[in-house]
Amino acid sequence: MTSTQLEPGAKIADSDVFDLAMSWRGYRINKMCNALSQPHERDAYKTDEEAFMARFGLTEAEKNLVRARDFQGLLQAGGNIYFLLKLGVVTGNGLYKMGATMRGESYEQFLATRNDSGAV
Repeated sequence: MTSTQLEPGAKIADSDVFDLAMSWRGYRINKMCNALSQPHERDAYKTDEEAFMARFGLTEAEKNLVRARDFQGLLQAGGNIYFLLKLGVVTGNGLYKMGATMRGESYEQFLATRNDSGAV
């Protein structure tokens, strides 16, 4: 079976390709989220979320996405899912909760699909 390489910048239906342009667009978000790898940074975030976001120069629009725990919006703003997971864990929104939100489902509805081989 052979597959064809897509042209750089080609769109995949209903998907955003995390490319260099998106990486630069999400730099501030990803840098902030990556800092949450360190216990003292997680403490700083929990102590004063606003000051923490300001340290990384997030725009007001980016701050609003973080405040709303809008992980789909953060992805579209250039957030990398692997970095966003760090934010999700710190805010009590692990991978499955993030997935449920992105699919427009309750956490319980999302969990019910995890053992369903036909789940999309």
